[in-house]
Amino acid sequence: MGAKASTIWYIDAPDPISLLRETTSSDWDAATALVGRLFPDNIAVPNGEGPITRSAGASPDEVFIGCYPGATVICGNNLSIAKPSLIPEFWTRPLASERTYLVATDPTTAWGAFAYWERGTLRRSFSATPIYIYEDTGLPLVWERPFWAGERPLIYPPDVMPDPLSLPFHPQEFAETANAEWLGFRYTGVPRGDEFDASSLPVCGFTMYEPGQQPQPAVVEPPSVPEEKKFMRWLRRKSPEPQS
Repeated sequence: MGAKASTIWYIDAPDPISLLRETTSSDWDAATALVGRLFPDNIAVPNGEGPITRSAGASPDEVFIGCYPGATVICGNNLSIAKPSLIPEFWTRPLASERTYLVATDPTTAWGAFAYWERGTLRRSFSATPIYIYEDTGLPLVWERPFWAGERPLIYPPDVMPDPLSLPFHPQEFAETANAEWLGFRYTGVPRGDEFDASSLPVCGFTMYEPGQQPQPAVVEPPSVPEEKKFMRWLRRKSPEPQS
């Protein structure tokens, strides 16, 4: 089974693959500022850092952000949308980036989606399950050709008859290949060819709360002082000063 992912990338680096291959840290201050900007109605509480390979499929109450020089990624459940073209500009270009890439997959439904914007203008969007296309807009990219040509077929178990309307490929593999072409790695399986292992690519994690629902810091009570010690302190304060 493939990995669940729901990610959007903002890219300015001319060679994001080389950049991400060498990246080992994320800017917490930039991540905190961005989560506050994108989720102004929520309280974001930091919950640690981890690899994007474990964080790409964020749960509804989590957001993971990686901020690197020339590239930023957000992993959020709200990005799993059937028609990527409907994602508002507030989300597709919050940082005035040159390019924006969306990649989302769900193995439970065999759904995959990807989209590509240039300076905020949608160039390509695809979203489908094996038997239903939700969206297919823009000109297909060069790397897509083997999929549409039937060279990457979806393999069914021997006792399963494919639906007559089935696509000639697996939409999730299609979306993961988009991620590999644009960013140099995939979430499912071992790296292929020049792909790199993204388990070393960190993202900053946040748990999202409604205002007033976030956990409050614990109140630390001062250590109690035994009554005898209290009495001795009082007695010392009451003792007369020595005469000179």
